[in-house]
Amino acid sequence: MNPPCGRCNKPVYPTEKINCLDKYWHKGCFSCDVCKMALSMNNYKGFEKKPYCSMHYPKTSFTIVTDTPENLRLKQQSQLNSQALYKEKFEKNKGKGFSVVVDTPEMQRLKKTQDQISNIKYHEEFEKSKIRSDAPPPENRQEQEMQSSHPEIFSQPAGQMCPAAASPPSGGKCYQALYSYTAAEADEVTLQEGDLILDVEPIDEGWMFGCNQRTGKKGMLPANYVRPV
Repeated sequence: MNPPCGRCNKPVYPTEKINCLDKYWHKGCFSCDVCKMALSMNNYKGFEKKPYCSMHYPKTSFTIVTDTPENLRLKQQSQLNSQALYKEKFEKNKGKGFSVVVDTPEMQRLKKTQDQISNIKYHEEFEKSKIRSDAPPPENRQEQEMQSSHPEIFSQPAGQMCPAAASPPSGGKCYQALYSYTAAEADEVTLQEGDLILDVEPIDEGWMFGCNQRTGKKGMLPANYVRPV
């Protein structure tokens, strides 16, 4: 008995029979399932027991896996295993305090850039410190500033005698010493508690210039050692 053709289901006789893809075909029926181009045993491609040419051969694609109860169980088990592995690694590295970083070319480039930035900052700080070291001491700067702001005061020799007077001249300010003060510099005046200071002028915050009536000397004195009278 002759088997049926895989295409037309008609009987296939031995003289025209082609045995391929678990079926029997007429020579004329053995063609591409899409474009019907005649095929041979040398140029066909089979897919799901159907012949195709190279142009129309179905391309395989990924299929969607259904979330069956078994797949969900496997997914949950995989997540639990990942969490257990992560916890184990965390406990191992907990006491180390650092991780080893691979010395890649990129890491070497970043390290070199950071070294250059550090060198530039170091030189900037060094130059600033040189400028600060060349500047006059704070007390000299203060004296220079006072001299520039009150040239008429420092144009007189230090310790110049002022004429004794029972009372300050018209418009002058008079102060009285609250505490005793010993002059630390040549341009300062020594005070004793109760001394009267005539012609007092404020110089800057914390210092004044005046004449000690008792000694007759002019000079600077601390402002918090006297009070106005």
